[in-house]
Amino acid sequence: MKKKIFKTENKYLRIINKIENIRKKNNVNWMNILRLAFKKSPEEAAKIMSLIYRDDASITKLVKKLSK
Repeated sequence: MKKKIFKTENKYLRIINKIENIRKKNNVNWMNILRLAFKKSPEEAAKIMSLIYRDDASITKLVKKLSK
């Protein structure tokens, strides 16, 4: 029984590692878009970033409620 649980845990960890690697690449893409936006239109980019920040803050509050 222990061996089966260990295999299942390893399966999940492998999937999590794959997700992490994809997110690393995606974060680089995100930063490249951010640089381009601020280079081409800093005021508009700043407005959009403030909206993203506001929504992220809302998500953070909801996650805190879930983790209590």
